Amino acid sequence: MNICICIGSSCHLKGSYSVKQIFESLVKENNLEDKVKIQVAFCLGHCRDGVSIKIDENLITGVSRENAKDVFTKYILEGVGHEHPSI
Repeated sequence: MNICICIGSSCHLKGSYSVKQIFESLVKENNLEDKVKIQVAFCLGHCRDGVSIKIDENLITGVSRENAKDVFTKYILEGVGHEHPSI
């Protein structure tokens, strides 16, 4: 699974680097280094709706420090079929 996090100026101001750090930590915590790759992009074209991320070809907007863990659980853990405690 490939995750691309926008770090363009608008998403940067909305906390994209924090989202990236949270995702990197969650990948390690869940031992998904072999299944999940995190990359960055300078613009995903949805500046008003940032932070924007792409998981494989699926665009998700409105990601923030506050909801990053929930987004990770919903789209990434469930996407790789990883067992996780219910939220």
